[in-house]
Amino acid sequence: MDFIHLPEDGFVLRNVSVPSSLVNGEEAFTTTDLAIVDGRFVAPDTCTALNAVDMRGAIAMPCFVDMHTHLDKGHILPRASNPDGSFPGALQSVHEDHSNWHAEDVFRRADFSLRCAYAHGTRAVRTHLDSAPPQDEISWPVFDQLREKWRGKIELQAVCLAGCDNIDLTGRFLKTAELVRQYDGVLGVVAYPMEGLDTLMRQFFELAAKFDLAVDLHVDETMDPSVECVRSVSQAVIDSGFTGSVTVGHLCSLSAQDEPRAHNTLDLMAAAGLNVVSLPMCNLYLQDRLAARTPRMRGVTLVHEMKARGIPVSFASDNTRDPFYAYGDMDMLEVVREATRIAHLDHSDPDWINAFAQTPAQCCGFSVVDLAPGSPADIILFNARSMTELLARPQSDRVVLRDGSAIDRRLPEYSELDDLFNGTA
Repeated sequence: MDFIHLPEDGFVLRNVSVPSSLVNGEEAFTTTDLAIVDGRFVAPDTCTALNAVDMRGAIAMPCFVDMHTHLDKGHILPRASNPDGSFPGALQSVHEDHSNWHAEDVFRRADFSLRCAYAHGTRAVRTHLDSAPPQDEISWPVFDQLREKWRGKIELQAVCLAGCDNIDLTGRFLKTAELVRQYDGVLGVVAYPMEGLDTLMRQFFELAAKFDLAVDLHVDETMDPSVECVRSVSQAVIDSGFTGSVTVGHLCSLSAQDEPRAHNTLDLMAAAGLNVVSLPMCNLYLQDRLAARTPRMRGVTLVHEMKARGIPVSFASDNTRDPFYAYGDMDMLEVVREATRIAHLDHSDPDWINAFAQTPAQCCGFSVVDLAPGSPADIILFNARSMTELLARPQSDRVVLRDGSAIDRRLPEYSELDDLFNGTA
C-alpha cells in the first residue's frame, strides 16, 4: 500500500525533503513545501487555502531519466540465457536469438519494460536498437509505434547499434542512418579496437554532421587496459569539428589503466565535450568474470575524476533480463542504490542525484523537469527522510505523481510474455 494518501484537488506538501541541488542548498536534501495546482508546481505562499499534507521530512525527487537501455533485448533471457555469464557468451546468445525478433516480439517485450519503468517513476528513456540489417527495418518502425503509445507518459529516444567493424559508411549503413533520421533518432555504433578506427570515427562524425544527428556510442566495455578507443572518439570529435551532442557509455577499461594515462585520456574527453553514461549494474555483472575465480574489479568507470573535470556524468539501467544482464526491472532507484555502493557516490559531492534525472535529460535533449513553479508535477515521494533511509530499502511503497496525480504502480506479470518463449506467439 502507498505510504501516503493525497487529496484529489490542489494541495501543498509540507515539510518535504528535496534534493538541495535543485534549490541551491549545500546538503544532500533541503526541507521545503511544494504546492501543486492543475498538475503543476506553484509558489506555496500563493496557495495558503489549499489542502495541506504534512510529509514529516519524506523525500520528493523529480521523476527519473534512464538514458541508456536496450528495450529490444529486454526479457529474452527465458529463451536466450548466457551460458557462462561472460561478455562473449552474451553476444553469442543475442545473435542466435535475433531470428525471433519479429515486430510483435520486439514491441511486446519493449512495452513490458516501459510499463515497469513508468510504474517505478521514470519519465524519459533512451534505448539502443540492434540495427544490423535487416533488423533495422523491423525495430525502428516498432520503436515509432512505442513512442506514439507512450506519448505523454514517457519521452522516448532511440539509438542505432552496430559493431564498428561491420559498418560501411558509404554502403548499407547509409540506409540505417536514413532510418535514424526519419524517426528522429541518434546515430550510434560500438567502438572497439580495429584497423583504421581513427579514420572510421572521423568519417562517422562527418556522417552524423551531414544528417544533423546526435551521437551515442558504446566504448571500451572491457577491463583490458590497452583498449582506449575513447581517445579515437575524442580526437575524431575535435578533428571533425562536430558540434552535436556526443555521449559515450561504459568506458570500463579506464579503471584498469595507470592513473597518468587515464587522466590524460580524461583531459582529452573534456576537451572534446563528451557526455558520459556509466552502467554500473551490467558492468559489475559482466566484467572481470572468469570461471572459478572471484572477480577483483568493479567495472565502473572513473566517474569522480570525470565530474571533477566538468564532464557531465549520468547513470542508467542498461540491459534488463537478457544475456548481458540477467536481472533488473527498469527501476532507476535500484540504479541509484547500486551506483552509490559500487562507485562510492556517498561521502562525495551532494549533487550526484542529478546524474539520474537532470543531467541525463540535458545530455539527451529531453525536457528538464525541476521543482520550480510552472514545471509539471512529475515527482516521486519516498517513505524515507535521508539518503541512508532512501537507499536501505527498495522503497516499494513509493508514490509516483505525474501531472500532480498518483499513478497506478502495479507491475506487469512476467507470465504475460510466456507465449513468446514457448512457440505460441
